[in-house]
Amino acid sequence: MQSLPQGYRAVVFGASGAIGGALVQRLKADPRCEQVLGISRATQPGFDLLDEASLARCAASMAHAGPFHLVIDATGALTLGGQGPEKRLDELDADRLLRAMHLNAVGPALLLKHVAPLLASGERVIWAKLSARVGSIDDNHKGGWYGYRSAKAALNMLLQTASIEIARRRPLAVVAALQPGTVRSALSQPFVGDAALDPLDSATNLLKVLDALQPTGRAWFMDHKGQTIPW
Repeated sequence: MQSLPQGYRAVVFGASGAIGGALVQRLKADPRCEQVLGISRATQPGFDLLDEASLARCAASMAHAGPFHLVIDATGALTLGGQGPEKRLDELDADRLLRAMHLNAVGPALLLKHVAPLLASGERVIWAKLSARVGSIDDNHKGGWYGYRSAKAALNMLLQTASIEIARRRPLAVVAALQPGTVRSALSQPFVGDAALDPLDSATNLLKVLDALQPTGRAWFMDHKGQTIPW
């Protein structure tokens, strides 16, 4: 990450996932990176996106290791309770819709709330969140996947709104929603099998994309190839 200060400090949430783990691995290999914290539900401190108190505790326990220059939230859930995304209106269920929204939008927004104060001031900083192309309202041509699409669209709006506020105190901040490509993982396997990107390749691409983004006071919505995705 050439755009961040020498000795930058990074955090990856969702480090036990395929992409999160690959991002931690790539960042540890960067000689410019002084420290990488890989955090998951199983680490100490851990966190639970459905429990705001756990997010606050996690942020408080991290404070001594900051300030941070790069935070990547690699959390997300496509399959809920063993069920995949809804393909038709008659499959909609209120509880599943709300859970999808909580895991993919509300939880990440609350994580941003508690961890954003730990970002460095007066230097370039990056907050990146894995989103999905299906969260693009303009790019929706196939329909289906109601809960996941809606949650990612809500997430994107939360990130865009937060980016405006963050820029007031940290004008060098970059906020980005990222589409990592279809990566081989437990999340994608039921839908694409092995016909997907290697997680390390996706991680490499995502870090290159983040390195090139400029602070504009607005959030970016980018894919792993460096192409802008319409909101």
